[in-house]
Amino acid sequence: MNTKHEHYYVPAQSAWPIIGAIGLFLIAVGAGSYIQQLETEQTSGGYILTAGIAVILYMMFGWFRAVINESMSGLYSQQMDRSFRQGMSWFIFSEVMFFAAFFGALLYARMIAVPWLGGASNNTMTHEVLWPTFEAVWPLVKTPDGTTTEAMPWTGLPLYNTLILLASSVTLHFAHVSLEKSKRSALTVWLAITIVLGIAFLCLQVEEYIHAYQEMGLTLASGVYGNTFFLLTGFHGMHVTLGTVFLIVLFFRILKGHFTPESHFAFQAGSWYWHFVDVVWLCLFVFVYVL
Repeated sequence: MNTKHEHYYVPAQSAWPIIGAIGLFLIAVGAGSYIQQLETEQTSGGYILTAGIAVILYMMFGWFRAVINESMSGLYSQQMDRSFRQGMSWFIFSEVMFFAAFFGALLYARMIAVPWLGGASNNTMTHEVLWPTFEAVWPLVKTPDGTTTEAMPWTGLPLYNTLILLASSVTLHFAHVSLEKSKRSALTVWLAITIVLGIAFLCLQVEEYIHAYQEMGLTLASGVYGNTFFLLTGFHGMHVTLGTVFLIVLFFRILKGHFTPESHFAFQAGSWYWHFVDVVWLCLFVFVYVL
C-alpha cells in the first residue's frame, strides 16, 4: 500500500494568522478613520488603511509561499486535499453570508424602511414628524438636510464591468479545461487574459467612483443610498482585488511548471473563488444598479 496516503501532515505553528489579524485590524481602524476625516484635512486614516492593505498583501504572499513549499515537498496526502476542499467550501459559504448581510440591509431599506417612512402601515404621524417632505421612492437622492445626489445608472461603466466579469469567467473556464488537457500554452494565455480582465474591472470601478464623487455628488455621505452603494460595490471590489492577486500567484506557479491534470486543487480553488465573485457582481448589478 502507498504510504503517501496514510499520513496527515500537521504544519508547524505559524505567525501568518496573527499578521493577517493585525492587517484586518488596521484596515478596520483606517477605513473608519478615513471616512470620518473626509470632511477634514486630516490624512491619518488613509495612511492606516494603506498600511493595513500592505500587511494583508504581505500575509497573503507569505502564507501562499509556505503552503506552496509544503505542497511541492510532497507533504500533502489525499486526506489533506479533502480538507482543503472542505475548507475552501466553508470559506466561500462564509463569504456568501457576508454579502447576504449587506444585500439584506439594502432590501430592508428599500422594502421596509422607505415605505414606512413614507407613511405605509398607517405611519402618518411618524412620517410627518421625522421628515414631512419625504418621498418614498428608491433610490433616495435627497437627504434630510436637503443634500441631493444622482443615482448611478446601470448603463455605461457598470454595464461594461458586467460584461468584463462575465468574459473573465469564460476565459478562466477555458484555462481550467486547458489545464485538465495538459495544454500548458493555452492555459497560460487564457489565465493571463483573465488577469487582464480583472485588472480592467478594477480600473473601471475606480473611474466610476471618481465620476460619482466629482460629477454626481454620490458619496458615502449621500444617505442610505450612498452608504449601501459604496459598501456593496466597495467590498465586492476588494474581493475582486484579492481574487486577482490569487490568479497572479497561480499564473507564476504555472510558469514554474506547477500543477498537473491530476493534481491542481489550488487552481480549482482560485477558479471557485473567481466564479463566486462573478455571481455576486451579477446580483449586485441587478439589485443595486438596475432595480
